[in-house]
Amino acid sequence: MAAVFVADANLNLASVKISVFSWVFGFNGLCVVYQFTQQNLPACKPILSPAWVVEVVYRYDVECVPVLYRSNKLAYIKDNSIPKNCSKSLKIPKHMKAPIYIYYQLDNYYQNHRRYVKSRSDQQLLHGLQHHDISSCAPEDFSHGLPVVPCGLVAWSLFNDTYSFFRGIDEMKVDRKNIAWKSDRDHKFGKQVYPFNFQNGTLSGGAHLDPNIPLSDQEDLIVWMRTSALPTFRKLYGRIEEDLDADDIIKVKLLNNYNTYSFSGSKKLVLSTSSWLGGHNNFLGMAYISIGTSFIFVAFVFMLIHVKNPR
Repeated sequence: MAAVFVADANLNLASVKISVFSWVFGFNGLCVVYQFTQQNLPACKPILSPAWVVEVVYRYDVECVPVLYRSNKLAYIKDNSIPKNCSKSLKIPKHMKAPIYIYYQLDNYYQNHRRYVKSRSDQQLLHGLQHHDISSCAPEDFSHGLPVVPCGLVAWSLFNDTYSFFRGIDEMKVDRKNIAWKSDRDHKFGKQVYPFNFQNGTLSGGAHLDPNIPLSDQEDLIVWMRTSALPTFRKLYGRIEEDLDADDIIKVKLLNNYNTYSFSGSKKLVLSTSSWLGGHNNFLGMAYISIGTSFIFVAFVFMLIHVKNPR
């Protein structure tokens, strides 16, 4: 009986409130409030459809070694008499809208090694032979008694694999301009600095540079000289300025020149599109998962401590 009385009292109180509200604001105002409290008001509910980044990744450092040398890849890469040509057909899984970015990816390559990172001279890159103190570039500072431009292990180990792309019998144009940061081209590499005595030693580390082109226009070098902090990294090789359709067959002709076999590294060719957020990158997702997992672990530890030693 008491419960019925309370329910009646609550119902009467609600009726009084509705009556007062109706007298002040009218029936329309009451309907608006009711719709608001019941979440029935019209609203914009956007459904996000993110533009997925399409990637084609091809590891070629093993497949491009002749079968006869698969057991001794180091002998293969060091023997200049063995052709390094290789070709592969790639199937495009989805439509790829231009520009399509071409990257080379290196794994197990520690560009962040202290000895390697320090073996360069930023002042020489900017001023050339006018800058004389290149002791930081050792052991690639002098060759045959003459200074090396650009000096240092970083420049000496410049990546030298090359790629060409064909659709049918037609070669696809690869744009290799503006692949380096504009700030690097304008402010870190001299417009009047030319390669000198480069790769002229007894041991060649990587690509050769055209001595008639200033360093500010040698964009492969500029991209390479921006060293990576992680042992797996990608560097931009160029862009394909035409769309690729799903199921297109692209033939890749490459020169497998670069030595990654001496340190058990690997090489991959990557074709990738980009969205307004940039290209494909797993780092942020992995960082969120790692941090979230660590927080859960810390919370679990504190819970055990609390259970064992409550206040």
